Amino acid sequence: MALAGLFTSVAGQAMAQETGRTADLVNPLIGSRHGGNTFPGVSMPLGMLQWSPENTRGKHAHTASPSGYQYDATRIRGFSLTHLSGAGCAGASGDMPFMPITVPVVSSPSADLTDSVYASDFAHADEVAKVGDYRVRLSNGVSVALAAAMRSGMASFAFPAGKPANLLIRASDSEVGSSDASVKIDTARRTVSGSVTSGNFCGYLAQADQRSYYTLYFVAKFDQPFTGKGAWHDGAVEPGKNKARGGTGYGDKGYPEARKGSGVWLGFAPNGGDVQVRVGISYVSVANAQANLDAEIPKGTTLAQLRERTRGAWSETLDKIAIEGGTDDQRTTFYTALYHSLIHPNVFSDSNGEYRGFDQQVHRISGTQRAQYANFSGWDVYRSQLQLLTWLDPAVGSDMAQSLYNQATQNGGEWDRWTHNSGGTHVMSGDPAVPALAAIDAFGGRNFDLKNAYASLVKAAIEPTAHDLSDDGCNVECVGQRPSLDQWLHLHYIATTSHAWAGAAETLEDATADFALAQLAARVGDSEGERRFLTRAGYWRNLFNPKATPQGGYIQNRNVNGSWPAFAPETEDGFVEGSASVYLWMVPFDVHGLFDQLGGNAKAVERLDRFFHDDKGQWALTRSGPLHAELDNEPSIGTPWLYAFAGQPAKTQEAVRIVLNTLWQNTPEGIPGNDDLGEMSSWYVWSALGLYPAIPGRAELVIGSPLFPRAVIHRAGGDVTIEASGAATDAPFVHALTLNGQPHDSPWLPASFATNGGHLNFTLHATPDLLWGSDIAKAPPSFSPPKT
Repeated sequence: MALAGLFTSVAGQAMAQETGRTADLVNPLIGSRHGGNTFPGVSMPLGMLQWSPENTRGKHAHTASPSGYQYDATRIRGFSLTHLSGAGCAGASGDMPFMPITVPVVSSPSADLTDSVYASDFAHADEVAKVGDYRVRLSNGVSVALAAAMRSGMASFAFPAGKPANLLIRASDSEVGSSDASVKIDTARRTVSGSVTSGNFCGYLAQADQRSYYTLYFVAKFDQPFTGKGAWHDGAVEPGKNKARGGTGYGDKGYPEARKGSGVWLGFAPNGGDVQVRVGISYVSVANAQANLDAEIPKGTTLAQLRERTRGAWSETLDKIAIEGGTDDQRTTFYTALYHSLIHPNVFSDSNGEYRGFDQQVHRISGTQRAQYANFSGWDVYRSQLQLLTWLDPAVGSDMAQSLYNQATQNGGEWDRWTHNSGGTHVMSGDPAVPALAAIDAFGGRNFDLKNAYASLVKAAIEPTAHDLSDDGCNVECVGQRPSLDQWLHLHYIATTSHAWAGAAETLEDATADFALAQLAARVGDSEGERRFLTRAGYWRNLFNPKATPQGGYIQNRNVNGSWPAFAPETEDGFVEGSASVYLWMVPFDVHGLFDQLGGNAKAVERLDRFFHDDKGQWALTRSGPLHAELDNEPSIGTPWLYAFAGQPAKTQEAVRIVLNTLWQNTPEGIPGNDDLGEMSSWYVWSALGLYPAIPGRAELVIGSPLFPRAVIHRAGGDVTIEASGAATDAPFVHALTLNGQPHDSPWLPASFATNGGHLNFTLHATPDLLWGSDIAKAPPSFSPPKT
């Protein structure tokens, strides 16, 4: 099955190899320390397989990082075939770790509770992490090299002379455990195959997610004969056995149980040369895993050939945005952010078009859909990542929209807010599928079943389900698509006591979802629905208490009877991963309405200034207390752009630039918080280009200022060229701008620019121009409820 757009052809990959190496500008180690939770291993753009190390801090049941890799945890217990980039909780995926060892297997690897026997230290000096190319020399003497195709990969294990050469396949040891696993050795065919059944994302937080919802199948083909073999199950070790079965379980608290699990090991001839393996994966069957391997890495392919092919594919993809100028570190930070933005959502269908649905049945893509995608961290990526993916390739965005609809259809009509492989996890709050779908459509991803998707979302927004009225999974994983929808329909807000994680935050998320639903209604011609949902989007006003503090009003929790509970601006009661001070600003579609509630633009700007600065006037961008911004997490990332709505875009330009310059770096700790499957990195990409999709479900772009003197975004619908005379690290201020050669003095661009392309030419200086963009009549649009 040929995939266009982000998925390049073999010819296109070869061309990229000849024309340049944008991939060389990427540093995959950015974000691998201090909470970014990225991984350094190999994958294709939006690829199903992500082969990367699993680090350990000496606790076998707890991965060192949710991505499997923590920069300062310099011990490896395996190289797993799947990973999530930037996720939180205790991890996810990390399926089927392969671990080369140079000791005999005399005790069960599942009983190695401190990872002291069947793991190995390493030093970063012995590690190479590049796009499509991961290599490391372990302290046990084994040199490991990894390469990836879309649904398959290759590895090389160079064992040291004079020592045992054994390879563990830890079938049950997914990052957060498994309910079942099986693995089988076929010595004659030099093949190992099997599966693991897992899930349990954030399962330690609530029993609702202490369950399995996907099975990964694999087949591994080796180029060397097996000179030994064996298997283990729980504490039992059986040399010579060729199969094993058994999962770890999830225990009472959502973690793998001690001394539980299964796997096999292979022995190779000492001094027998490098051992190479080709591995195919599938979420449907072993047969499909084999077919994927045959289609992508036929026998005879070398690891070097695969590595070059993958690096060429990444270069071609990254070249969709061509930048000039800036420092070396700025270019690396930019292209690494773009790289991290293009890992998820990832392809989930096999080379024959089959995939496992949310109903756990096998489905096949149909019509114009080219691939089914999985791993949508909805609460995160609806803000800017899906917009970026669709902007670069509307066909991919269309397939992602269709994938979301397929998931919901197979899930009894429920659109889950955080989906992992073939299951919903319900993690976070709100109904982010609506703004996600509306954003894709707004940015040109329109080749999907919008009519029926809209009808499904409308039904979910007006008919409470048993899940909506359930406390299962709460707080973090409330099972309903619209928790406490009955309150939304009758009270017009989500109350302090409800079936949601947090009432005030849920109210704001539901208001955003209804605003996005109004946009979809307009696009399908449902004018009555548009008016209805735009009215409901205004329900956020029901939680604005103008007398919350003597200093001014806030959005806060409200009781079912309409009364206000005790309140302080630093409270997190009623909010999700943030305080009332953070969430005050989270009305991105009705900014002018919010500013009116705050007493007008001038007072809103005063409060934004206090939000971004401490009492000494210093920038307070993150970890400065609950009264200030937290630009390491999603609820705050839209706030720097709000100054433009008040006629002071110079403050947006300054605030965004200080974030780019200080919180993002070309270092392992260079991402300020969880990258959340590329959402935070997409914010960086947009911001460095000087643009931001601030209004959920729409394609207008708020203008900041470009970091680079020139950027060209290559798009099928029309290129975007951004030139910036005077661009420099310390010159963020716009003094003049032309759009397609004509003067442009408003700090936003119409949706047609995003979809059709155009030419921007900035003049930038180190001092602010307080006049440019200050005409409030030309401020970015805001959408209040229709007058009755």
